[in-house]
Amino acid sequence: MAFALSNQEQLLSKIAAGNGHGEDSPYFDGWKAFESDPYHPTKNPNGVIQMGLAENLLCHELVEDWLMNNPKASICSAEGLNEFKGIANFQDYHGLPEFRNAVAKFMGKVRGNRVTFDPDRIVMSGGATGAHETVAFCLADPGDAFLVPTPYYPGFDRDLRWRTGVQLVPVVCDSSNDFKVTMEALEAAYEKAQESNIRIKGVLITNPSNPLGTFLDRETLKDIVSFINEKNIHLVCDEIYAATVFTKESSFVSIAEIIDQDIACNRNLIHIVYSLSKDMGFPGFRVGIIYSYNDQVVSCARKMSSFGLVSSQTQHLIATMLSDDQFVEKFIAESAKRIAERHKAFTWGLSQVGIGCLKSNAGLFLWMDLHHLLKEQTYEAEMALWQVIINEVKLNVSPGSSFHCPNPGWFRVCFANMDDRTMEIALSRITSFMLKNVEAKVPNKKKLCWQRSLRLSMSSRRMDDFMASPCMSPQSPLVQART
Repeated sequence: MAFALSNQEQLLSKIAAGNGHGEDSPYFDGWKAFESDPYHPTKNPNGVIQMGLAENLLCHELVEDWLMNNPKASICSAEGLNEFKGIANFQDYHGLPEFRNAVAKFMGKVRGNRVTFDPDRIVMSGGATGAHETVAFCLADPGDAFLVPTPYYPGFDRDLRWRTGVQLVPVVCDSSNDFKVTMEALEAAYEKAQESNIRIKGVLITNPSNPLGTFLDRETLKDIVSFINEKNIHLVCDEIYAATVFTKESSFVSIAEIIDQDIACNRNLIHIVYSLSKDMGFPGFRVGIIYSYNDQVVSCARKMSSFGLVSSQTQHLIATMLSDDQFVEKFIAESAKRIAERHKAFTWGLSQVGIGCLKSNAGLFLWMDLHHLLKEQTYEAEMALWQVIINEVKLNVSPGSSFHCPNPGWFRVCFANMDDRTMEIALSRITSFMLKNVEAKVPNKKKLCWQRSLRLSMSSRRMDDFMASPCMSPQSPLVQART
């Protein structure tokens, strides 16, 4: 059997036989746990609730209403049938002109109309995944590397590395300053790579950040642009969460705004990755966008887009929808409002049981701090806690180690991919879990006071939910957890 397996591997490429996709990460293990036991309100009420998938389901009925009122947008409807032949036969990898125009306009609106985008620089791709890989192919050779501030999206290890042979070098950003990117951290990572004879071809930033749910301020962006200019390396800005900003205190600043208004730089080094998966909630449409200020990158990426085009039917639908200014403005405003409300409700629920989160202002998730529940401040203790959350609390949250977080005990929790009732049940499970943890550690007198305070802060219906959620075993590593 071993010989047969070895023989089979020799028949395949190194990519096919290897494990470069990164599916052995706990990030993907959590998805598998959900898929094997998915929560359903009636069919499987004790199943795993999916909180590891950053989807935006909060405004789908707005889109559904628009589709009902605009049936011509689909060539598969009776009203849109006249467009069927022309759209179905369209296969130019430049994309439909109306699609590129509408996407460029939408990108500007999402950024407060403070910048404009040239439709001729819009290159489509099969989602942000395909866009990132295409950019990596355009900018780097196998063995070259990008600097990436931590914590960062686990999928980057697949998207940029698996087929390209490119490396990712972490820029260590930690909890001591709320994971802010500093020039000292960038310089240290760059110098360490130089010492290891690794050629750095660029910096990759996610702004707003996944998993932090924060966006970079103007001064930090200017510093990063100065850094890449000085080193003569590229800057790839993943801005796929641009429309998820919900704070009223300050507005999102795109890298496009920085290079247009704030700083002189070599524009050939600047590239933006965008998609409609998060901002519009359309991950299944696979609409990824590369916007580069480098003519050669635009040309090369457009040729490579033949391997992952957006279907002409989808282009037609998106072009029609995003050209409706009234709908777009309503959607952007309402989406931000609903994300803010969900964020407020979830963070409040967590705060009632002593769980804190990094202060955030964007994204579809929270960066939850559970380091005080670890037996030891190690990744092993983090994984033990994660196993309890997955297998006993029945929530798929993603451990910080899968995001290359340098501090154990942080978890990403997605909150926009479920309805209100499912969110309440998720909170009830977390609360029950925390109550049991307190019962294992706190003296009886203090415990009763804590529980009474908690009950006063919640409705009676929610408390019934809390106490009915899945139980935690006596063998849990939390029983002896230290604060």
